[in-house]
Amino acid sequence: MLEVAGLSAVEERTYRLLVAAVEADVSHLGDLLGMDVADVEETLRSMRDKGLVRPVSLEGRRYAPVPPEIALGASLLRQRQSLDRARMFVNQLSAEYRGNIRRFDSRELVELVPTRDAIRERLIYLQDNARDEVVCFCRVGPVVLTAQENDAEPAALARGVSYRVIYERAHLEEPGMQSNVAYGIKLGEQARAVPHLPVRITVVDREVALLPLIQDCGVAEPTAALIRDSTLLDAILALFDAYWARAIPLRVLDDGVLSVEAMPPLDSDDLFLLSLLVTGVPDKSIASQLGISQRTVQRRISHIMEAAGVQTRMQLAWHAAREQWL
Repeated sequence: MLEVAGLSAVEERTYRLLVAAVEADVSHLGDLLGMDVADVEETLRSMRDKGLVRPVSLEGRRYAPVPPEIALGASLLRQRQSLDRARMFVNQLSAEYRGNIRRFDSRELVELVPTRDAIRERLIYLQDNARDEVVCFCRVGPVVLTAQENDAEPAALARGVSYRVIYERAHLEEPGMQSNVAYGIKLGEQARAVPHLPVRITVVDREVALLPLIQDCGVAEPTAALIRDSTLLDAILALFDAYWARAIPLRVLDDGVLSVEAMPPLDSDDLFLLSLLVTGVPDKSIASQLGISQRTVQRRISHIMEAAGVQTRMQLAWHAAREQWL
């Protein structure tokens, strides 16, 4: 057991005997160890050089153990420091290897998860091993794991992992969903809502994302993609951040009921266009920012005005402010 501290098997046996006896002479140790006196003396000399024993007689025939915390503590500390340095070096090599192999093997970037059970297992595993943050798009009709079944989230929140979750409005209207979200918020989840979400997403520590590849598989077996650090993951994170900035925060009222504020009958793209419009950005500049034609901008503004039931852009700005669309 003490080989990690630099002791041979015979040295460990000798040291244990001395600890039990407090001190002993060479001949007695030889009898206990079943060794010749010359071999015991050689072992004791090696142990003395290592700081494990000390002579207690002038003729050097009787020895006592150096206290374990002194004899072994420093050696074990050096071993641990060496292991820590080696572990850091291995982590650096692993990061370098992953970065290099991704350039040659796409499977290192995107891994297919082909079954419902496998997706469920991977989703729980990712949350169980999250260190800092989990972000999610929660669309209506979960594929493999409902919010009520996700026991990994409370455990992760308890150990300090941050959760930011965007819920699709229709999902919040499912039975029992609002009380479940309220419970998560009480535990520390940051929750927001939007009228519609394009996909289901779970991203852990901004390092890996799990993304179902088929939205509504019916009776068919679902398939998901596990996406690791790459420009594709950067795009997914940018999508989440854009939706998060426009989503409406959810909060729990004093009576414990989830407050789901009125939401505009607009998608996130129209809300972004509306935000530019009410801040006074001209149609031409809006078109340039959105990468669409000025005519398309005007058509979409007309659609938003129709949804608001107003006739002028000034009325639209007033209506959006009153209804807290932005």
